[in-house]
Amino acid sequence: METGSPHDTGTADAPGTPTPATADVPATDADAEPDAGTKPGARTEPVWHALPPGLLTMRRLLLVVWLGLLTLATALVPGLLAGPAWGAFAVLPLALLLWGWVMLERNWRSWRYAERADDLLISRGVLWHEETVVPYGRMQLVEVTSGPVERHFGLASVQLHTAAAATDATIPGLDPDEAERLRDRLTELGEARSAGL
Repeated sequence: METGSPHDTGTADAPGTPTPATADVPATDADAEPDAGTKPGARTEPVWHALPPGLLTMRRLLLVVWLGLLTLATALVPGLLAGPAWGAFAVLPLALLLWGWVMLERNWRSWRYAERADDLLISRGVLWHEETVVPYGRMQLVEVTSGPVERHFGLASVQLHTAAAATDATIPGLDPDEAERLRDRLTELGEARSAGL
């Protein structure tokens, strides 16, 4: 199941626009934050944010570099040592490169996150759809990481640590400003919810 569109730029989807990722998430009256045009008690869907396209560009470039080198090595080494016919094995990594090119986009489209009143939702996955709910009060540490390749593409990841290691979650490939904003907001909400327990 695919969500999103290739034209998403990491901004929030239009409020009220149903997406496949939000269809499975039940909204409760506690989640609803009425605005001027909403009746009290009406249910609202969470506002889902897509990952920026820079993450897809970075992953595709890494795919081309690694599988391109493998294709070249598979064509040259057997071709030079055993004869030109053996160079045809280069078709296998080339086919894997083409398949990976399409799958990376489908995977990138499947990632979404939404900030609700009491928790953070993270949705991902194409064949196996996975949705993680991280309550703000359970967060122990929120960190922003950025490796050398991510920094080159102007990206950062937000890592969420909770008391249970099984519920740790990551949002990859965010704009560094958005990653820092999210870290600060989640930390503030986490401290407020923990203090209220």
